[in-house]
Amino acid sequence: MNIQWFQTTTAQPFFQRNILPLQEESPNTLQLTGARGQTLRGFGGCFNELGYLALAHANAAQRQAWMQTLFSPAEMGLCFCRIPIGASDYAAEWYSCDETEDDYALRRFSIARDRRYLIPYIREAQAVNPNLQFFASPWSPPTWMKKPKAYNYGTLRMEPKVLAAYAHYLQRFVQEYRQEGIPIVQVHVQNEPFADQKFPSCRWSAEAFRVFIGEYLGPVFEKDRDGADIFLGTFNGPEEMTLLPGNRIQLENYNRYVDSILFDPQVLRYVKGIGYQWAGRTVIDKTHLSFPELELIQTENECGDGTNSWAYAQYMFSLMCHYFRCGVTAYVYWNFILEAGGESTWGWKQNSMATVEKDGTVLYQPEFYVMKHFARFVRPGAAVLGLSGHWSSAATAFENRDGSRVLVMQNALDRAEPVTLCDGGRKLTVELQPRSFHTFVETE
Repeated sequence: MNIQWFQTTTAQPFFQRNILPLQEESPNTLQLTGARGQTLRGFGGCFNELGYLALAHANAAQRQAWMQTLFSPAEMGLCFCRIPIGASDYAAEWYSCDETEDDYALRRFSIARDRRYLIPYIREAQAVNPNLQFFASPWSPPTWMKKPKAYNYGTLRMEPKVLAAYAHYLQRFVQEYRQEGIPIVQVHVQNEPFADQKFPSCRWSAEAFRVFIGEYLGPVFEKDRDGADIFLGTFNGPEEMTLLPGNRIQLENYNRYVDSILFDPQVLRYVKGIGYQWAGRTVIDKTHLSFPELELIQTENECGDGTNSWAYAQYMFSLMCHYFRCGVTAYVYWNFILEAGGESTWGWKQNSMATVEKDGTVLYQPEFYVMKHFARFVRPGAAVLGLSGHWSSAATAFENRDGSRVLVMQNALDRAEPVTLCDGGRKLTVELQPRSFHTFVETE
């Protein structure tokens, strides 16, 4: 057996280290249990307008190197990525694909704006990896379909002619992108349906999802044999308990919300999975337990405050381990790259895997290395492996189709710590540096 060890510390990013086993075993172990979990689609990120505009500032050599690093199968090999349907919170401005009032026949539907920003961005990635797959989600329906008529806040009007038009609106988006050579394999019905935001958003009740999917979207998508699968989400909840102004407590029962949708056999017939992000981390285990037949996707990492700190990268690592334990088949980062500071058009500051400085230099940030410790070695089709022991909450293990096994773990402590890795009768004890990330790759 051959074992390679890759390490990232606060002093040095992503370097290969020779294994020099410690002689004394540690009582804090990490054991492969022999259990096998879900099979992975892979890793990815989201194509957003502000990322494309930021990348335009990079010089040609650094831009090409960045895209190769992200998408080449010989590098990180990102393969399952997200596309906004209309404006996301990292669009340059608010828009939808049809803002013509009462255009129920969608005669003015257009993705012309996407041909300026998103589609060239996506094609640049496809040139590196032609096998990229995509899922798509709207932040807001067209404003004339909502009450009130605004990109931010509001709800979809639950009127038959609106529901029918919106089902065909989502179908048209998939069809138009297919004609552009961009295969969308999943549509997640609404980004973060539990939140009103100052950027494009739309709240959905469980009953609205049940009616829209079961009576409108499902039948429309079913007729398109080359179309996309329907996913609930991207769910940012339901949070079991939320503190409201005035210290009032709002309770949102998971089973009352999700089960009232999925216990309808007509809806469950159409829904292939659920996407979770942000506060959805608190309830995804319930879906994994109750609906093991549904695919689960982590659709957006929690994106920080634009400082790209080491501490936030450690937090992100722990979330990745949590989501894989809860059964997800894909982990999708949010913004690949932004200008320094990561500020959106409406004032949000968020982290990214890289930033473009004023002189055009591309700086790789800590969360890039977290993603690299996973995606560089864990390939589509890999199985998640079971772990036990004191280190198991800080680690995730995989087996690729070629039989190679990958263990990714972190030492979040401020001191070096030994760990004894156990696989049957074999044991290896090594020391992990403080606040560090690690990947062990075992091949024949």
